[in-house]
Amino acid sequence: MSQLLQGKVVLVTGGGRGVGRDIALQAGQSGAKVMVSDVGTSITGDGTDTTVAAEVAEEIRAAGGEASSCSANVTDRVAVRAMVEQCLDELGGLNHVVNNAGILRDRMFHRMSDEEWDAVIDVHLNGAFNVSRAACEQFRKQNSGSMLHMTSTAGLIGNLGQANYSAAKMGIIGLSRSISIDMARSNVRSNCLAPFAFSRMTNTIPTKGGAQNPDEEPYLDKIKKMGSEKIAPLVIALGADQSSDITGQIFAVRSNEIFLISQPRPVRSVHRSEGWTPESVLEHAMPAMRASFYGADTSRDVFNWDPI
Repeated sequence: MSQLLQGKVVLVTGGGRGVGRDIALQAGQSGAKVMVSDVGTSITGDGTDTTVAAEVAEEIRAAGGEASSCSANVTDRVAVRAMVEQCLDELGGLNHVVNNAGILRDRMFHRMSDEEWDAVIDVHLNGAFNVSRAACEQFRKQNSGSMLHMTSTAGLIGNLGQANYSAAKMGIIGLSRSISIDMARSNVRSNCLAPFAFSRMTNTIPTKGGAQNPDEEPYLDKIKKMGSEKIAPLVIALGADQSSDITGQIFAVRSNEIFLISQPRPVRSVHRSEGWTPESVLEHAMPAMRASFYGADTSRDVFNWDPI
């Protein structure tokens, strides 16, 4: 294993299971000191288990690395600030933040409750803000730092029954972009990653015709082949000094494929020198732009070939 992160301190939220666990382990194998943060909740955010993070930290230490653990809830700003202080006190610094913590409360939009909406937005979007905001104070002092935020094609493209999750993940895109602009003068970079990997989270995503629909089995079989360990190499690379000029980008990883995702830019324009009326918009603008409209695609419609 390379030593790209030798001497770096990496904080991984949601580091106790799945994608986060693999990132934490590979960061340790790459020479980093790792703070494994995980409150140890269920997939819906219920309950706590402090042993989840502690076991991963112990696994890193058993392999010869250095690691600490905590069970800070990313929605608790006081706990998050204490987590950053713990990194500084126990590991001697903070160089790379991976905002990976998340929960799901999947529901068709017309049935989604206020609580289901608020809980997912709070963990994903507010959680990413809380951790990034706490970390940026240290990053500004040392005039360096890196953040990687987990987004999703559920937001970038769309998924069935995930309005809360999709909205949060698109919000993270805007958050990361703003951080990359605002923090550039302090040599702080911020990027996003949409991971394709089978985990307890992807296992709950609603499917067309219901979760037990036999027609969905081939699709689910493909997802199960995409191991969470495939996500970590890009995360490690983006935290390395060699990536110091990479910021404000959106990546995706699907098995052995790495994608650079486009960002919103104008695709078509129409013009009337005398100005527009509602009628001329309908008669001229909409027909002229209609060929460039996007359909109601989901992530699986766009990524419709087998993972490599």
